Formats: sequence, structure tokens, C-alpha cells
Amino acid sequence: MKTETITLNLGPQHPSTHGVLHVVIELDGETCVGSKTNIGYLHRGIEKLAEGKTYTQVIPYTDRLDYLAGISNNLTYVQTVEKLMGIEVPERAEYIRVILAELMRIASHMVGIGIYIMDLGAVTAVFYPFIQREKVLDLLSLVTGARMTFNYMRIGGVAQDLPEEFFPALEEFLAQFPKAIEEYHTLIDENEIFLARTKNIGVISAEKAMSYGLTGPNLRASGVNYDLRKVRPYSIYDRFDFDVPLGTNGDCFDRYLVRIQEVMESYKIIKQAYKEIPEGPVMAKVPRVIKPPVGDVYHQTENPKGILGCYVVSDGSDKPYRVHFRRPSFNNISIYDEIFIGHKVADIVAILASFDIVLGEIDA
Repeated sequence: MKTETITLNLGPQHPSTHGVLHVVIELDGETCVGSKTNIGYLHRGIEKLAEGKTYTQVIPYTDRLDYLAGISNNLTYVQTVEKLMGIEVPERAEYIRVILAELMRIASHMVGIGIYIMDLGAVTAVFYPFIQREKVLDLLSLVTGARMTFNYMRIGGVAQDLPEEFFPALEEFLAQFPKAIEEYHTLIDENEIFLARTKNIGVISAEKAMSYGLTGPNLRASGVNYDLRKVRPYSIYDRFDFDVPLGTNGDCFDRYLVRIQEVMESYKIIKQAYKEIPEGPVMAKVPRVIKPPVGDVYHQTENPKGILGCYVVSDGSDKPYRVHFRRPSFNNISIYDEIFIGHKVADIVAILASFDIVLGEIDA
């Protein structure tokens, strides 16, 4: 018997859509039979604004892309300009960059895991990973004076050296972190409600994930072993021993599991970098006014949400002619309209949350 379908708006002002994402789903009863994802409700205009700023003035704007990973965005942009100018960054600055970038990855994943569990209805559980996020933000605040928009990376190094009080605070954080993650595993991994909401929901095959250009944990959850820090190492990542967690089923559960396993790999990288960090300057000798040679360059890094790419075109002046960012969240949501089909409304909320998107970088 044929029934009439109904149209339901998820967003653009609804907590299930993580901000101002708008998804129009067509329902046959409770089952999704059609979907259209709309973006554009949070257009930052950052790429256009960059054309009127000096190369250094662009750095604070990158914090506003994935605003849960400002340090990581800083790094991608400054390394792109350094590549264009052929600048060699001092060793100590490289180690500082890696330590802070991996702390940023931990903080970002803690939000992703906590908010994901809250979206599934377990409101209390959000506070557990946020404890560790707060501790990371305290460390970053010691270094940068900020907790969200850091503006710390510089073309040629970092804004300033690590303060003396950072190192004992880092040691204290590292000492308690593994036990906290083990506690999260105990709370979440075998919870029957969490398993029912995530196992075999929103399954993405490896082939499908690659065809849609998924990157980061969402790609690796489908079993694709691709992490830029391993396959195309940038900075000094080739000096560290760490693993790349992979999923087996490509479902909502695997997307959670890969993230919580990744924070322990970040922990391993930070411990190694902290142990090996050399003395020395934290800034290369760069011109007071940055004027890269005429040309263009593309560079990409493994951000918490996936691969963040930056393309810069220089006309020889002190302002970039063009800046474009390849935003991982933008590419990752391209698969939504396909994988929503056949799922119930409650499952769609679970799938949305499992991708850990940030709307600030979707429409830059």
C-alpha cells in the first residue's frame, strides 16, 4: 500500500544538526527516503577577507575555521606560506608546534566524543571528556593567553617560547590522562544503549568513503589507512612512533572508537616530543614585512576533523592575491544525503553527530 511521505526540517536552528546545518529529509513514516543538505547559514567570508590583510594578519582568521582546533588551523596556513617562501623553521619551534597541535587534537576529540554521547541522550556523560578538554585548554592558555582563538603560530616559528610553568603542568596532565581515557572506555564501549544506537548505523564502505573524499577519523573508521602524518609527513612527524587506529565496519561506533583511540596516539607523540625537545630559537630570521615571491603553493595537514588544505597565490605584494582552504567538514558532509536513506530519524541524529563537524569551516 502506497503512503504519502512527509517533509521534515532538521535545522537550521536545531541542536540535532550541530549548529546551523539545514537538512531537509523526506519521510515515509519514520524512515528516510530522501534528503537534501543545505549549507550557507554560517558564511564567514574568511577567504575573501584574507585578500585585504597582510600575510601575518591572516593568521587570527584561521582560528575561526574549525574553532575547536585553532592551533591546527594556524599551523596549516603558516606552513603554506613558509613553503612558498622557502623558510626553514628552527628545531625547537617544530617541536613546540607538534606538542601543541597534538594537544589541540586531544581537546577537539574530547568535544567530539562528549557532544556525540550527549546527542544520543546521555547528557551526564558529556562532562567526563570535557574534564580533559579543560585541562588541555589550561595548558594552551599558559602558552598563548587564550582558550579558543589562539593566534600563536607565526610564519617562521611561533609567537613566543614555552613558559617555564608549562612543563610541570604538561607532566601532570600526561600522568593522569591514560587512566581517564580508560575510564571513558569503561563507561561507553559496552553500554548497551550506546551500542544499539551506533552499531551498524550509518555504515560507510572504504570505497564509498574514498569516492566522497572523506578524510580524518571518518575515513579511517571505514578501514582506510590514510593519515598524512604517516603517509606524507610534514613538520617533524616522521621522527615519532605512533599508530593509526582503524575501524572495521565504518559505522557510527567505529567513528567514535577511532577518535578515542587517536587521543592515546597523540599522547604518545606528545611524550616523545616533550622528551626530545631541543634548546634554541623559536623563530627563523624572516623579513619584517612578509612578501613571498610571485607564485602559488598548496599544503595540507592532518587536522582533528580530517585533511585541512591551504592554497595561497602570491602576486609579490604583502597581501595574498588568493587564499583558499580545503575544509575537511565540507567534504565529509557530502555523503550525508546518501547514507541517511533507509534510516530512522533518531539514527540520522546519531549519524550527524558521529561525523564531528564544525559549521565554521564548512562555508569559509
